[in-house]
Amino acid sequence: MARQATIERKTKETEIQVLLDLDGTGRVTVNTGVGFLDHMLESFAVHGGFDLSVNCMGDLDVDVHHSAEDIGIVLGQAFAKALGEKTGIARYGSFTLPMDEALAQADIDLSGRAYFVWDAVFAAEKIGALDVQMLPEFFRAFATNAQLTLHLRVLYGDNDHHKAEALFKAFAHALRIAVARGGDALLTTKGVI
Repeated sequence: MARQATIERKTKETEIQVLLDLDGTGRVTVNTGVGFLDHMLESFAVHGGFDLSVNCMGDLDVDVHHSAEDIGIVLGQAFAKALGEKTGIARYGSFTLPMDEALAQADIDLSGRAYFVWDAVFAAEKIGALDVQMLPEFFRAFATNAQLTLHLRVLYGDNDHHKAEALFKAFAHALRIAVARGGDALLTTKGVI
């Protein structure tokens, strides 16, 4: 069964189209209008092994907030739709990723319950054109709309670019582990996730 989804969302602030294939090969096309966010989403797709297409027309004349948060919303919705009933998946994924002097960790439970924990400190206000404060907003929107529990930590690091990229890559690897197929059962004592 194909684990794919296409989601479109149009508001007065953004117009977004996302195509996601959880069993892809890391093929990616991203155009958000925010170079650093494009780079992070490309890293996410490649390291997760997901095929991903993201196109966003946002009100960047205001700021990057609406685009970054709404992309998290739509990508989370696409992820939930592509994952379906979650039968046979590993459900949990954890990954610690080094990037030069930075070390980041992502822990995930595809629980059906949205919860988000952010433990990361950045020195800069922006990385490229992306406001650093939008990083947790993106991940919170993703976790809420994908209905998953997500804990993200930067254990240490000096370079904000490295810390952010390590987070996205750790997140991707943890997701790849959590969505891996390994049978026909739901990994729960409740009978439903």
